[in-house]
Amino acid sequence: MRRFRTIRNVHERTIEAPAQSVGALLDRLSSPSDPIWPTPAWPPMRFDRPLGVGANGGLGFVRYRVTAYEPGRRARFDFNPPLSGHHEFVIEPLSQDRCRVRHSLELKRRGPMALGWALAVRWMHDTVVEELFDNAERAATGTVADPVHWSPWVRLLHRLMWERAAASDLPTGARLVRGAFDRTHYSDAWRMTMRPGMPRDPESWRGVLRGASFPVVGREPGEVLLGEDADHLDFRASIFVDDRQVTLSTVVRIHNRRGRLYWAVVKRVHPFMARTMLGRIHRRLALAAPSAAERARSAPLPATPPGR
Repeated sequence: MRRFRTIRNVHERTIEAPAQSVGALLDRLSSPSDPIWPTPAWPPMRFDRPLGVGANGGLGFVRYRVTAYEPGRRARFDFNPPLSGHHEFVIEPLSQDRCRVRHSLELKRRGPMALGWALAVRWMHDTVVEELFDNAERAATGTVADPVHWSPWVRLLHRLMWERAAASDLPTGARLVRGAFDRTHYSDAWRMTMRPGMPRDPESWRGVLRGASFPVVGREPGEVLLGEDADHLDFRASIFVDDRQVTLSTVVRIHNRRGRLYWAVVKRVHPFMARTMLGRIHRRLALAAPSAAERARSAPLPATPPGR
């Protein structure tokens, strides 16, 4: 029988707040009002139902299911195949106004997993857990005594593994770009996922065209349209934002031979530039967003448990 070594990783933090208060934060994990999971800097935790035994989901490509849940005290998640192991949160009261939060992970190492864990996964995992503890402490007490700091290695890994923009059709709701021209010779669109805490105002995303001061030629709720007209061609760039994604779209109208020659060259690099610029501002806005705890403290708590 083949034996696998087990990766064990444990984080603990003492929080100067009642276990009941911190446990209430754990109970909102993965909900729309989640005050502790460190998104949008990291992928959100999502399940197919409210937190409870049987819920399936995870974050990014890491999938797991809830196999134990004691409200206000404990939540355990078992990894789905091909991974084997689990991770869990436990809250232990230490006194009336003090508690300990623990996160533990056990994972069977298989093949190249040990190398991947040592070089990359461990460093990001440690940072995510400590940021989650920061949020729990901030939400429960209003401050963080010793917030986590990203190492240069974590910053590099974060940049390299950030989501890439995906090709898309022009969004159905982006009326400005769809009606920009009576005839269009070129169009493309690139989209990225909107994470909790990212700005929904398209004006916040105008920095996607960094270094180019194109004038705004139209605005509607959820969309801002920039563009410029010239003798050889006209172009429009749309930034469209809804609850699910942000989309950068481009349409071009060519007037003459010079425009055709010009665009024949530019369109070879345009897709790369568009998706690179969108990815850059997507990450920048995610890193600049208020923490989950800050958002939760500034928003009223739902009167009833949120539907997920």
